[in-house]
Amino acid sequence: MSKVAHYLQQHVLGEVTTSPDVRKHFSTDSGVFSMTPSVVVYPRGENDIRKVARFTWQLAERGRVIPITARGMGTDQSGAAIGSGIMMVFPAHMNRILELDGKTGVVTIEPGINFGKLQQTLHTHGRFLPPYPASSEYSSVGGAIANNASGEKSLKYGSTREFIKTLRVVLANGEVIETGRLSKRELSKKMGLTSLEGEIYRQLDALIDESHDLIKGHRLEVSKNSAGYDIFDVKRKDGSFDLTPLIVGSQGTLGVVSEAVIETLPHNPDTTLMVAFFDDLRVAEQAIKEIAGFNDRPSALEFVDEHLLNFVDQHNPNHLRGILDKPFSKLVALIEFDNANPRLQKKLAKKAGKILSQNQISYRIETDDQQKEKLWKIRHASYMVSSHSEGNQKALPIIEDGVVPMDKFDEYLNGVYALFARNNLKPAIWGHGGDASLHMQPILDLAQVGDRQKIFRMIDEYYKLVISLGGSTTGEHGDGRLRAPYLKELYGEQLYGVFQKVKQIFDPYGTLNPGVKINVTLEDIKPLLRQEYSLPNNQHMPRS
Repeated sequence: MSKVAHYLQQHVLGEVTTSPDVRKHFSTDSGVFSMTPSVVVYPRGENDIRKVARFTWQLAERGRVIPITARGMGTDQSGAAIGSGIMMVFPAHMNRILELDGKTGVVTIEPGINFGKLQQTLHTHGRFLPPYPASSEYSSVGGAIANNASGEKSLKYGSTREFIKTLRVVLANGEVIETGRLSKRELSKKMGLTSLEGEIYRQLDALIDESHDLIKGHRLEVSKNSAGYDIFDVKRKDGSFDLTPLIVGSQGTLGVVSEAVIETLPHNPDTTLMVAFFDDLRVAEQAIKEIAGFNDRPSALEFVDEHLLNFVDQHNPNHLRGILDKPFSKLVALIEFDNANPRLQKKLAKKAGKILSQNQISYRIETDDQQKEKLWKIRHASYMVSSHSEGNQKALPIIEDGVVPMDKFDEYLNGVYALFARNNLKPAIWGHGGDASLHMQPILDLAQVGDRQKIFRMIDEYYKLVISLGGSTTGEHGDGRLRAPYLKELYGEQLYGVFQKVKQIFDPYGTLNPGVKINVTLEDIKPLLRQEYSLPNNQHMPRS
């Protein structure tokens, strides 16, 4: 073991290892990049995180920077869960529900808890956490907080950020702070502290005040956004101040979350599901926009395109047998209502049906649980694309997660089709129709020089397309290393400069997940591209 590892093992309760196998395992996440950590630590509690952070801070003061990367289950697709220094892996030990208030549904958790297990517990209390990602059964809640994750329920309920009440955060120097909305008087007290926390409040308050007009004028007009730092809602007109929205979505670059207090909502499994079949993308855009704009919004408005359906039919024809008939429509949308009042569900479905009928769109309605499960197989068939391989060719998460204004949905979809055509690739697209948020994963071979060049060409064309349409480069998966090079183009040089100052305020020595979000170029990430692609598993957890 290295001197660093020996020192850490002496001072932390959790396991510390420099095993080559373990380090190799944690050198990749679910993205396309690779970076091998020097040490892996499995923290047993907040004190372990503090000791690691304090140790790296003291080294950085003497000129030696060792990065810290916090990691959950490794499902991050942006390259934010890999790093070259100390990897802190949370699911091994910090995976508990600490408290659940049966009356309010407020839950306190540690960051390594499996999202699916938390959801199961909440369901037994008639509650749920709506912004669950598609990977919820094998991802951590800490990862969802880091990325400001969202999913099929976010059209109605919003992203993770909306559900986080307070956080306990370990700062770069090992201090622990609790976030939450402060009054003007409480903010004044915080600013009087002589600690790093006090310095953060003083500098951040000054930065927001001096950049007020710039910040106000650069909020993106999209339904959800995980790009950059959410500095927009830190300080409100009444002078109140909250670091929570800034930490959520920061991907471990401003601090390490050790505990979160989260709001949940009543869960109603008795829903009404509609499936609509569109053969004109312009009509689809208009109808989806109108339905998504209901005062009582659908709880989900998802879609798949004809190319994905043809892909599924080619590779696993029985998946859709008895559910959809060929030829497939250009776009199939699933619209769900989950209102507590079944009569209101029926009324909303009727209202949506009227819009569809006016546009000569065929549709069907289901309330039977078994039939609804069958219909959801249409949307969940996207896993066949994301898990597909042909020899060394794999579906790669390189150009996905963009979100645009709803009135640009048709233009966005056609722009992606043109991008695939220019690169002689077959598209297969799915996503959150009500948010105009698309997902797609081109099938390429990372070992082929031509495909590696094509990857960065497509990345550049795709994210510039999204920006040109007034969209965000990431709706729910975060910037990471993959999308960070486009933040300056997305927000403009001045606001990007504000983001750089935010990072500097929280992390003056650059120990917290460097190379993620800020000060990243395409030239920085090109050498990190893997030679082959595979998804991580959890075999390298400590056992006794």
